[in-house]
Amino acid sequence: MSQKPARLDARALRDLVLDVGSWKSWDRPVPAREVDDEYARELVAAAERTRQDEAIITGEGTLRGRRVAVVAGEFGFLAGSIGVDAADRLIAAVERATEEGLPLLAAPVSGGTRMQEGTVAFLQMIGITAAIARHKEAGLPYLVYLRNPTFGGVLASWGSLGHVTIAEPGASIGFLGPRVYEALYGEPFPEGVQTAEHLAERGLIDAVVPHEEVAEVADRALRVLAARQTWHTDVRGAERPTPEDGADADDPEDHRSAWDVVTASRREDRPGVRRLLRTAATDVVGLSGTGAGEKDPGLLLALARFGGAPCVVLGQDRRGQSMSAPLGPAALREARRGMHLAEELRLPLVTLIDTPGAALSREAEEGGLAGEIARCLHDLVMLKAPTLAVLLGQGTGGGALALVPADRVLAAANGWLGPLPPEGASAIVHRTTERADEMAAAQGVRATDLWRAGIVDRVVPERPDAADEPTEFCLRLGRVLGEELAGLLGRDDTERYRSRLHRYRHLGR
Repeated sequence: MSQKPARLDARALRDLVLDVGSWKSWDRPVPAREVDDEYARELVAAAERTRQDEAIITGEGTLRGRRVAVVAGEFGFLAGSIGVDAADRLIAAVERATEEGLPLLAAPVSGGTRMQEGTVAFLQMIGITAAIARHKEAGLPYLVYLRNPTFGGVLASWGSLGHVTIAEPGASIGFLGPRVYEALYGEPFPEGVQTAEHLAERGLIDAVVPHEEVAEVADRALRVLAARQTWHTDVRGAERPTPEDGADADDPEDHRSAWDVVTASRREDRPGVRRLLRTAATDVVGLSGTGAGEKDPGLLLALARFGGAPCVVLGQDRRGQSMSAPLGPAALREARRGMHLAEELRLPLVTLIDTPGAALSREAEEGGLAGEIARCLHDLVMLKAPTLAVLLGQGTGGGALALVPADRVLAAANGWLGPLPPEGASAIVHRTTERADEMAAAQGVRATDLWRAGIVDRVVPERPDAADEPTEFCLRLGRVLGEELAGLLGRDDTERYRSRLHRYRHLGR
């Protein structure tokens, strides 16, 4: 378990993250209210101790030159608890950020609802949630940094709604505070569960980040999340594809057999999504899990830019899949988180397909694998955001199908797509796996065959195999992705969406 860092108050954290001298407070004095004498004394003492008039501070500043809005909790003021006045200040700040089109950075720290104000304070979480929902509906980024401790209604509202959610090392984070749990149930809460590290491991938050790195992570995230309006200036200086990188009009004639392609795609040293991001992407911010307690190593979710164009990346990670740990339903639920993120922020979605197939097991059936494939297909076909699919390597069965529907579909020269592994198709048709090579050829699984069938729009060359030129191949694919993303961002949204629906209505006809 990580050691808890020294607690920073709201102002110290603010000054660490924002550009020097850029802070402008939005706070207005808290109006006088009639409260009982004991609560009044507590408020006075809290104000004297913290030099604040409430448990929330709000305002704006710049982060690496970018104007951002900030809402932050102050634990020293009645344990950061949220009452009517704190909620009113918070909601007003969120609404102003929305009206002014600003990204919103939130730094909750709280024991939860202010018990001295009872149910009316408890219900303030609804208004806070509604304000954040409207902010996100406007396509504006919302980033959350959970601090130590964050509990109760704060975690169950504005603490859990971020597009990206990170936390302090060692922070205690949970719904029911351990002291309350022990008082109610007569035993201590299980140790190690309500920690930032455990939540990250379980896919409930994206990362654990020390104070001094928050500005860098937030800046990288915002360079992607807030780039929908500025992408056209960001791509001007990007490296363009060369004629040797392949165009959609180039016939990717391939003299290798389908079985040669399948064999090449299975090489252990073939570059996958992680190598591609390391080599060819910028401003990469890894996200983790579904946000609902599931995490599958077979899927990588990230924010990134290729050639200056922003995107959400869903990549099937060849390193995280094996016969003993195949792609499961949690991976597809994680993928759907990425789809919803792209939809909310109107960012292009890139799916990178590289899987030997989805799990065939009791756990996968009980976990709703088929339903998750269906829901991925539904979400991708109907997604209003631009979509780009890439057959990076193996494209086996429903696990691949779930990420295929897109406005544009690319394939690496040794990428392929089929309903089953060729061995499985051979077993069904010929009752033996020995004719897998024949089945691969007959089913037209190669990138070349898929291009001629109108399933793939563009094939990215390998010379002769990505595994033999991993850096060059990743840079080549990165240049193509940048060009394709810029093309998608430049299209009319309505026309692009109609074209996608038409494509899959008439595919193969």
